[in-house]
Amino acid sequence: MSNEFKSIQSVGRAGLLKQISEYESHTNQSTIKGIGDDAAVIKTDGKKHVLLSSDTFVEGVHFDITYTPLHHLGYKIVSAVVSDIYAMNGMPASILINLAVPNRQSVQMIDDLYKGIYSAGFDYEVEVVGGDITANHSNMVVSAAVYGEVNSKDVTYRSGAKQGDAICVTGDLGAALAGLRILMREKKFWEEHGNENAQPDLSEYEFVVKRQLVPTARKNLIQALKKNELVPSSMIDVTQGLIHEVSQLAGSSGLGAYLYQAAIPVAVETRHVADEMEEDVDRYALFGGEDLEMVFTLSETDVEKFVEQFKDFSVVGRMVPEKDGMKMQTAEGDVISFDDLS
Repeated sequence: MSNEFKSIQSVGRAGLLKQISEYESHTNQSTIKGIGDDAAVIKTDGKKHVLLSSDTFVEGVHFDITYTPLHHLGYKIVSAVVSDIYAMNGMPASILINLAVPNRQSVQMIDDLYKGIYSAGFDYEVEVVGGDITANHSNMVVSAAVYGEVNSKDVTYRSGAKQGDAICVTGDLGAALAGLRILMREKKFWEEHGNENAQPDLSEYEFVVKRQLVPTARKNLIQALKKNELVPSSMIDVTQGLIHEVSQLAGSSGLGAYLYQAAIPVAVETRHVADEMEEDVDRYALFGGEDLEMVFTLSETDVEKFVEQFKDFSVVGRMVPEKDGMKMQTAEGDVISFDDLS
């Protein structure tokens, strides 16, 4: 490794992950998949594999306590980490919560946080089995580690997509980013006018604000797939935007991807926010993260079978040969590469 100074910003998150994954390390025969997917996959003696994942939320980076009710934050943290288990086609079972908190925080605030955590636990059928609480001098940090299980024959990786598979996405995209834009605007207004007693009326934006503060992981998709005895060829949850997630599936599978912009699902409420902000709603959908929707690939035959039983998904593209690259057909009929979108 070179001793030359290199900032994390210069290599980015992906570059940093690549670098640390290249170290020589101890390996266990029971590890089927380590770094490089939504969750680690560990082989057991039975018919199921163990799934392990974790997530960390840092105050000032991942959440702003000014406009984030802590019971919403608790729910969102659990949703985010169990979503990784769903992305492997598994079901979560247990969760550990680690909390580093400044003394300036009140007991009531931490109580609110855990109310949200336990509420999500009931919804996702996940038990909080422990964790750690420690002091922190500056900002609150919450991390969660989740344990889940999946039938060995059903585990779904990012790398299994086949040429010709349909690229599918649940729900709609861009709403979480739209909600964030509204919350940031209201915070700026509050800071400029300095009225601590002012409570903004966000009822008009309830749909998008809720999608930012309390997104819901796609338990219903995994249940529907199991009920219909379907296993996607690849899958990933939407945490960094559609373009990023499709690129991950295509890259891991050694394929290219072709998206249809006109087919990408966007809620009317999200469009209204983008119009109000005078911003491009397509960029919300393509690059907005935290929706916790699921991107998955199915054969054409399986799509025809599944759409009769599960309505809440859209076909937004198809997997193509790697040599065809990563492209999108715009609503106007032009074809552009993913690189041109960034």
